[in-house]
Amino acid sequence: MTNVNLSELYAPPSDMIVKAVLDHLLPFHLSYLKAATFFCLASGSADGLDASPRGGAAGFVHALDNKTVAFADWPGNNRIASLTNLQSDDRIGMLFLFPGLEIFMRINGHAAMSMHPELLRALAEGARLPKTAIVVKIDEVLFHCGKAINRAKLWHPDSMLDRKSLPSPGEIVAAITGADSATAQAMNEGYYTAIRGNLYGEH
Repeated sequence: MTNVNLSELYAPPSDMIVKAVLDHLLPFHLSYLKAATFFCLASGSADGLDASPRGGAAGFVHALDNKTVAFADWPGNNRIASLTNLQSDDRIGMLFLFPGLEIFMRINGHAAMSMHPELLRALAEGARLPKTAIVVKIDEVLFHCGKAINRAKLWHPDSMLDRKSLPSPGEIVAAITGADSATAQAMNEGYYTAIRGNLYGEH
């Protein structure tokens, strides 16, 4: 790839943008964390990169102090890519989305897995206790403008997709494995039952 002089293509960020990148949480960051229900988690290792969605009740990401946040690692597809990556490369990125709002919040830092009983109890969902937690030491916290949200019309009601307009999860798996349509339908039923009614259990 040819090297490009990016400074000739893009204007530098304003002083306000530069000064808004902090290495610690302020009260307004805490307000957003207490409202946050969803973020994407980025991690990597020598074997590759990963980005995975994380969600929970408002405030499921806890601020342990003004330099540290933590969240439970609840069951997903059991690839455990994020946890595996953290064992060799502790760099991590978090991108928060806030339904209905035209703003993102980002946290970049270094993370580690924890099985400390007191922390796991603090991150419990009702009687459900996570197996592990991820603790993030903050290097950068910043807000990001919502232009991408508006370009995508993400929160607009007309942007909601008709589920039947795209291949279903069962059809995707069937195409990969060579299963028949009846198996695909059964996979669909199992999929939607699991993601709606078994949020904290193993797949």
